[in-house]
Amino acid sequence: MTTSLFEKIGGEAAVDAAVKVFYHKVLDDPKVRHFFVATDMEAQLAKQKNFLTYVFGGPIQYKGKSLQAAHAPLVKDGLNLGHFNVVARHLRDTLEELEVSPLYVDMVMEIVAGTQEDVLGG
Repeated sequence: MTTSLFEKIGGEAAVDAAVKVFYHKVLDDPKVRHFFVATDMEAQLAKQKNFLTYVFGGPIQYKGKSLQAAHAPLVKDGLNLGHFNVVARHLRDTLEELEVSPLYVDMVMEIVAGTQEDVLGG
């Protein structure tokens, strides 16, 4: 049986920790924090945990909006490739700070790179 990336990085506890640290970094960054001013962060953390659990092969079926639909209002407000890259860098920094294996960090970042067109609307 193949072990999922979700299990390899530490499962639910690791995803929970990563999401908290990640959003702390994002909300502290003046380049991107304005996109979250009107966001219910408690709900956002829960959605992000569910989404990451799903894309990392964890035991959940993601039922949220598509990445394009979820980010369309942000794109309308100016979200662009530069912002995407800032957020991706915060995720990489978070995983490295939490001492996730470099191999698994690279796997996560490959998944993130694959979402760029969907997030930014193609």
